[in-house]
Amino acid sequence: MLTIHHLAESQSERIVWLCEELGLDYEFRRYERDPDTKLAPREYRNLHPAGTAPVVTDQDQAMAESGAIMEYLIARYGDGKLAPDPDSHDFSRYKFWMHYANGSFTAAGLTLLVANMLGRNKSNETVEGLLDRYSRGFDLVEDQLGRTDYLAGERFTPADIIMLYPLSNLRKGLDVSLDKYPNLARYLIRLSERPAYQRMVKTIAPDPDPIHT
Repeated sequence: MLTIHHLAESQSERIVWLCEELGLDYEFRRYERDPDTKLAPREYRNLHPAGTAPVVTDQDQAMAESGAIMEYLIARYGDGKLAPDPDSHDFSRYKFWMHYANGSFTAAGLTLLVANMLGRNKSNETVEGLLDRYSRGFDLVEDQLGRTDYLAGERFTPADIIMLYPLSNLRKGLDVSLDKYPNLARYLIRLSERPAYQRMVKTIAPDPDPIHT
């Protein structure tokens, strides 16, 4: 049985959403953060040597890193659903967004979040560089959504799932308004209307809806 080990208010909602889109059966186990430190409990950190969220277990194997988990689930259980065919025009764009999400976009955003918490001045050259990299991500998304309905093309793919965190929770944590990004605003509404997305929101409750909070 596939088990999703969900740490409260983490990025594992993308794994739940993918499983719902693929129609997979899974067990959902919720873990709460320490109320003082906000860290994962030891029980969760012991699930995988990386000690990070999310984690899934499948056939007595534990996997961490959301991008790796998503690619594993798509390859093992996708049966040709959601991901573009490697020979399709959308495939290279799909792969770009799948890796850009965590490799550049989220990384820049999280570093900015930490810099803000530490009180770094925005005039600092390093912070300015991070701001530029993070803002460029929104420009890329806005431009792509002006050309196609979804990030990889005209149909929904896992790239839209993995990009949810930097476009929702992280964006709001950095107080980035959607006023300059009308294509993105409409796109997020489309995503939130998907039945699988709505099932995900119910599953992770009381964690907030990533798009509508």
